[in-house]
Amino acid sequence: MPDSGRVSASAHDAFFLWAGVKPPPVLDRAKTVYVLAGEVRAADNSRFVPLRPQPPRASHADVWLVLRVERIDWTPDVTRQLLREVARWQAAGANLRGVQVDFDSATLHLDRYADFLQQLRGDLPTGMRLSITGLMDWSAHGDPAALARLGTIVDEIVVQTYQGRSTIPGYESYLASLSRLCLPYKVALVDGGEWRAPRGLVSDPHFKGYVVFLLPGKPA
Repeated sequence: MPDSGRVSASAHDAFFLWAGVKPPPVLDRAKTVYVLAGEVRAADNSRFVPLRPQPPRASHADVWLVLRVERIDWTPDVTRQLLREVARWQAAGANLRGVQVDFDSATLHLDRYADFLQQLRGDLPTGMRLSITGLMDWSAHGDPAALARLGTIVDEIVVQTYQGRSTIPGYESYLASLSRLCLPYKVALVDGGEWRAPRGLVSDPHFKGYVVFLLPGKPA
């Protein structure tokens, strides 16, 4: 994509598809789609709240089942419900690449988050990959040991550069330290948001591309 300007979904092939967003035509040629499947809400740590009645049918693309999480002190019931959802998507023919956890862990608590992820990794079916979303502050201020440990647990981090419908101001200074992650990462952009790729990003061997967050009601 261009080094500056506005993000256009049509220039990409990897996307976040959230609940309430009608699949746009751009998904017909997508290579990767991260699909929100459910939530674990702050008020209840024992329930997987499903948000997608039907599994995705994008057989031409790699699909990631995304679970948006507001707390990580799950009961075993949540894991069982998650694994049932994984099996349901696989049975429906989804080309399921793995599970992604969307949790905004505080930078100071990355070690605690790593404990949770290590347990979840052990519960996933053999061969199922594990992805997480990440905050830009992790690479700028995260403890190197905690970041290194995350790298031994997850297969990728997708670093979010937006909040709501807009790119976070000052993202350039945060992203300048992405190489500290030392594990495969992608950069998440919001469709229509401002973007200028930081110097050295595309040449970083750990950088694996962009993922565009699709907005409701916006043609793509």
